[in-house]
Amino acid sequence: MALHRHVSGPRGQAKLGMRPQSEFALPAEVGKVPRLSLGPLGLPPGVAYQVVHDELLLDGNARLNLATFVTTWMDPQADTLMAECTSKNLIDKDEYPQTAEIESRCVNVLAGLWNASAAEEATGCSTTGSSEACMLGGLALKWSWRQRRIAAGSPADRPNLVMGANVQVVWEKFCRYWDVEARLVPVGPATHLTAETAVAHCDENTIGVVAILGSTFDGAYEPVLDIANALDALAAGGGPDVPIHVDAASGGFVAPFIDPDLLWDFRIPRVVSINASGHKYGLVYPGIGWVVWRDASRLPEELVFKVDYLGGEMPTFSLNFSRPGSQVAAQYYNFLRLGFNGYRRVMSACRDNARWLAREIGNLGPFELVSKGEGIPAFAFRLHEGVPYTVYDVSEVVRTRGWLIPAYRLPPNLEDVAVLRIVVRADMSRDLAEDLVEDLRRLIKRLERQPEVMADSPRTGFHH
Repeated sequence: MALHRHVSGPRGQAKLGMRPQSEFALPAEVGKVPRLSLGPLGLPPGVAYQVVHDELLLDGNARLNLATFVTTWMDPQADTLMAECTSKNLIDKDEYPQTAEIESRCVNVLAGLWNASAAEEATGCSTTGSSEACMLGGLALKWSWRQRRIAAGSPADRPNLVMGANVQVVWEKFCRYWDVEARLVPVGPATHLTAETAVAHCDENTIGVVAILGSTFDGAYEPVLDIANALDALAAGGGPDVPIHVDAASGGFVAPFIDPDLLWDFRIPRVVSINASGHKYGLVYPGIGWVVWRDASRLPEELVFKVDYLGGEMPTFSLNFSRPGSQVAAQYYNFLRLGFNGYRRVMSACRDNARWLAREIGNLGPFELVSKGEGIPAFAFRLHEGVPYTVYDVSEVVRTRGWLIPAYRLPPNLEDVAVLRIVVRADMSRDLAEDLVEDLRRLIKRLERQPEVMADSPRTGFHH
């Protein structure tokens, strides 16, 4: 989460005004309250709600946020179900045994979806999102590597993790927080990790290779099977035996339904663990992720804690402790509500809309496609040489119509390329996509008339 500093001095004494309408008619409800500190008196619930509600009107419209992968709409029944489960603490397995049972069912659904072998007894858990899931997957890789090194009588003090420079920032956080060397492989001309570049950066201290199924930069799938084959050859030639963790934050809920023949999951023996975001294409509101290991041996016992559960013990593995059971309930609701064919229809529609949008935007004139929505339903595009405005200008001007389209530079080695990226979620209809294309067509004409006005304004990039 973002870090915030304590504000003191005159700014710390700022007041928060309340609008003087009928519901604020009582004297105690008119005027101002401290903005950055607790007031001496409280407010009635309706007044407190209205104050916060009005402040949040300044946020962007989540449905028009084409930067985010996270789900922005669910069925009203799911909203109700989540409200009913918000007060349930997921960690209290003894008090809420059915919520724990539902979590177990979700892990089983995902293990099957990712082609885990029944003989290997896959194991997994829910997390607060893919970031925690990545941390857990990375920790298991590090501890397993350290156990192997110690058993072999070899030094175990210089672990490294190989990944493309296009990885989500959580992997850099993992390496910094857990004292692992981050071997960020430069990308280019491809925008992602390749088999050759992955193997070239591996050695006896490599705890694993991270392959991404759905890059946040351009939506591309990394070639998991090719990477695995190259690592097989490395091990067969006397090199280190390096496992793969697949960061399928987005693709883990896409590929099984519309790319069933793509080999990326537990069908590949070298893939030892997979994470995915339930709150992305799993279609649940923010706050839910999943991580699954192909078998219990891939999760070192030392990392697992036992909690009392219905007179017995339940193994747990997490960085967070207390959190509501609402997202787990909502994930299971989606599994029941949609089934396999329902998810396939949703993902097919998302990809169809992404491909259509990419094609239409590519035909507008100033834009060149970097990707076309062939992986996850997301794509990136850039400006042709000689266009008298920048992608940052485009990102800024589309905000006048409520659209949030991020502009940013590609990873190191391709950082001279600045792009825009659009994520197509389940709540984007073809009609809404057509409105976006028409707005872009009209707003481009505005930029062509006044490029000098926009070009000198300050810029901020998009943080992956």
